Amino acid sequence: MRHLPAVLLGTAALALGACATPVPPVEVTRFHTAAPAGWAPGTRYVIDSAPLADPAAMAGGGQPSLEWDSYRTAVERQLQLQGLVAAEGAGASTAPLKVRIGFDRSDRVGRGKRSPVSVGVGGSTGSYGSGVGLGLGINLGGGPRQMQDLQLTVRLDDAATGRALWEGRAISAVPVKAPAAQPSLAAAKLAEALFKDFPGESGRSISVP
Repeated sequence: MRHLPAVLLGTAALALGACATPVPPVEVTRFHTAAPAGWAPGTRYVIDSAPLADPAAMAGGGQPSLEWDSYRTAVERQLQLQGLVAAEGAGASTAPLKVRIGFDRSDRVGRGKRSPVSVGVGGSTGSYGSGVGLGLGINLGGGPRQMQDLQLTVRLDDAATGRALWEGRAISAVPVKAPAAQPSLAAAKLAEALFKDFPGESGRSISVP
């Protein structure tokens, strides 16, 4: 019995360690063309109001959801950190760059496997799959942890031709009840990872802490 407090302390430390475990890294893949960069600092852009993907919009008649707005805000912040400029008013119709944004999320329990996804620009296609955050978390209740798979997709198009200049996807998985699963925090983390070292090496998948 003398050793019971030490055991309890060890269990408490383990629980705290589990709570402090960092959010799994974000897996990022980007593709872009070898054409003159349409994302040079000072280039004006406009956000396409039709989401590439938005679960709530698909279920509710096509209007972008409030969650999509969180991703839009996060993406715009990253675009402006790259020196791009949001076109406003009448200038929006002549902005040379159109930005399309989509996101997806899905819940799963335990060690599920994410279906492979593909991303490509100008006919080049790459794929990546289930290597991020798919382990079981420590759960003192004895059951598997419920996880949420998150994905952000962004495409930069030449507004005049509709040709894709750059496209990328960021995917990660977080515990459903973790603060990082909140839309605003999730959007900020995925967008920051997606635009790390923009435009990035075309066709290469990287893991961003």
